[in-house]
Amino acid sequence: MKSWISFPKVEGTASRQAHVRLPAGTYEREMGREGFFGPATQMHHAHPPTGWTSFDGPLRPRAFDLNNIDHIPGQIPGCPLEAPALMGNGATQVRLWRFKGKMDHLVRNADGDDLLFFHQGGGHLYCDYGHLEVREGDYVVLPRNTCWRLETDEAVMVLMVEATGDAYKLPHKGLVGTHAIFDPAVLDVPSLDDAFQAQKHERETLVRVRKRGQLCAMTYPFNPLDAVGWHGDLAPVRLNWRDIRPLMSHRYHLPPSAHTTWAAGRFIVCTFVPRPIESDPEALKLPYYHSNEDYDEVLFYHRGQFFSRDNIHPGMVTYHPSGFPHGPHPKAYEVAQKFERKETDEVAVMIDTRDPLDVYPAMEGVEWGGYADSWKAK
Repeated sequence: MKSWISFPKVEGTASRQAHVRLPAGTYEREMGREGFFGPATQMHHAHPPTGWTSFDGPLRPRAFDLNNIDHIPGQIPGCPLEAPALMGNGATQVRLWRFKGKMDHLVRNADGDDLLFFHQGGGHLYCDYGHLEVREGDYVVLPRNTCWRLETDEAVMVLMVEATGDAYKLPHKGLVGTHAIFDPAVLDVPSLDDAFQAQKHERETLVRVRKRGQLCAMTYPFNPLDAVGWHGDLAPVRLNWRDIRPLMSHRYHLPPSAHTTWAAGRFIVCTFVPRPIESDPEALKLPYYHSNEDYDEVLFYHRGQFFSRDNIHPGMVTYHPSGFPHGPHPKAYEVAQKFERKETDEVAVMIDTRDPLDVYPAMEGVEWGGYADSWKAK
């Protein structure tokens, strides 16, 4: 356990409770360590912490429209191992995969666990462990080196998040217990059902494997998805965002980490789903201004209106590097504090990484260059 230097203190004009009863005419900004898990201080400012008149340089907040990402020429069509890489670091790689039809080969990722989020479409996923039907809004965690393929009659758009050299785990739920957020009983695993039995065959089958970012291929004279049974506690799992029961407080805005869905060693994946907005008139009703001291933040917008952002639509992703304060857009802040909306309708996936992310060339041409200016003081 880390022994942080701790000396809780109040200086000047400040609230006694974070995110509640802000002094008149002030804007609160949280400065914290280890994301929202470490010690923190609430600064009270006379002006919005995002009220800049210009923002230049590599730390600027960025937004991209993934609906316009194209297949990269020279890469294997339809292969998820060749899906365009959007951003990444040594602990994670984020990709976007578009596909329609029946995969003509199997794939295995030997670099780390894969998390698939089905933004559009669904179908049938076949793997070592059996058959799993998937639909829009599903997460599927594939343990490292799982052999799999997808069949679909509709176009799918899948956000892929790799835990490089690592594994996905469930977050620690602490005082709220293991059944909070979602009961582990709602996690589904593949089945050796009739659909799985029907896909078995003795024909030549290609398996592509990625290790250390490089592809190799193996050809079998039969379909390697030929399991007749299995037992154990390691398997792919499926979770739909509709099965998530978010933690809520009507008197206090909870930090994003309260919505952690999956955890790896150097990053977490959170899911924001519809929920009532805080009703206490003294409480902040949307994400507070905060500084990224230790984490880079990526948000993928799945559906609905993200209530702290303007001009963002489904299929877009925003990236906030560590090193500058960020928070709600000015118009969203004003609307939220008037309590004109009683609940959110957003669904979004957040990736918080402990190590800085690199943005890859596939994102060129799909960036909204004016995103940093959307906070600009008018």
